[in-house]
Amino acid sequence: MSEVVRESPAAGQDTGGAHWLVESLRRLFARPALAAALFAVPIGLLVAGVVSWLIDWRLGVDSAVYRSGAIALLTGEPLYDKDFLSSEPDWARLPFTYPPTGALLFVPLALFATQVSWGILAAGSVLALALVVRIAVQALPTRPTWMTPATTTVAVTVLALAVEPVWRTLFLGQINLILMALVVVDVLVLGRVRHVGGVLVGVAAAVKLTPLIFVPHLWLIGRRADAVRAVVTFVALQGLLLLIIPHDFTRFWTVAVTDPERTGPTFWAGNQSIHALILRLSDLAPWSLAAAIGVGALLAIPAVWLVRRYHRAGRPLTALLVTAFFGLLLSPVSWSHHYVWVVPLLVLLLSRLPEPLPRGMARVRALAGIGAIVAVYASGVLLIMRSSDPNRPAGEKPELEWTPPEVVLGSAYLLVPLVAGVLVLVRARRGTG
Repeated sequence: MSEVVRESPAAGQDTGGAHWLVESLRRLFARPALAAALFAVPIGLLVAGVVSWLIDWRLGVDSAVYRSGAIALLTGEPLYDKDFLSSEPDWARLPFTYPPTGALLFVPLALFATQVSWGILAAGSVLALALVVRIAVQALPTRPTWMTPATTTVAVTVLALAVEPVWRTLFLGQINLILMALVVVDVLVLGRVRHVGGVLVGVAAAVKLTPLIFVPHLWLIGRRADAVRAVVTFVALQGLLLLIIPHDFTRFWTVAVTDPERTGPTFWAGNQSIHALILRLSDLAPWSLAAAIGVGALLAIPAVWLVRRYHRAGRPLTALLVTAFFGLLLSPVSWSHHYVWVVPLLVLLLSRLPEPLPRGMARVRALAGIGAIVAVYASGVLLIMRSSDPNRPAGEKPELEWTPPEVVLGSAYLLVPLVAGVLVLVRARRGTG
């Protein structure tokens, strides 16, 4: 038997998001061992950041770029005129690829040394991951009795550190986990807080444009005022930066935003989007982006249908995951570390395990889905597919010479939502999904 959960804010609780969060923290700290296990990781990351600063260890390539963007904003240095910013260390010479609003929101990182800012961002990312897991558990319509919120939050958060999108996000100093938390809080918690819903989605999109996919999600689930509020928040932040740094604002929206290569070659195995797959299969054909847009338009039809179906069935987490993975497929660039949405997906799959677990082959079948997801996203297969070969000539593009089995392995991250989508649609037509 599964326990029916009726205390979730997403499922209709009238209490505000802040009250729910405080109550969740109170319950967690009522169990000191669990609280210690959860906070040991972010504290360790903070310490690692300070130690790395003291010994000048190269840590946090992307967070170094975030910090340098904030410093450039404060000092008046152009964000997009050069291939790298002057305050970037010599081991992190990369272009600033985010909207100018991102530089504004990264300003707190400018207060600390490069490696210390990495530690702060990584620690905050782990706490954001824990928040996502906690909300995901609470948003489940049903769950096994053993899947208690506090224990599940700590266990899944710690175990998720072994998943490549998570540990790579932390190692690089990426912002993915924090952006995911902003979206999850907005969509699954703030729906009943008047005049607030949509703001966090707008803020997340102002840092990195890809969260804009959740604006139509809010519209589809009937939160149209929140969808409008998300757009207004996004536009207001853009307007603020237009007033502060008009040159950078214009440069980004007329030049930088149309150049996905600023983030690196988009055909790399690490890019797990439909666009990248078509690039690899077509030998970098110039029509690849147009073809990817066409495929994305076709995929949008079942995606919209599934979002509305799951929302009406009282399964808001499932509906949100449909949009999240559709967005990963649709975006021209979806690096492997963007797939942090696999963590709430695992929470959802755990909730669907039968209780008690059957024996023999029935148990294997019950665990097959979770095992397959973990095998794909914790294996590091994409890193292996593009492992450095000392004999490889400079400029070689191994992805363009993959055999069919290599194409499958090198597209593993994006094939998971595609295959899962087909299975879900088949089950839905049979009335079992």
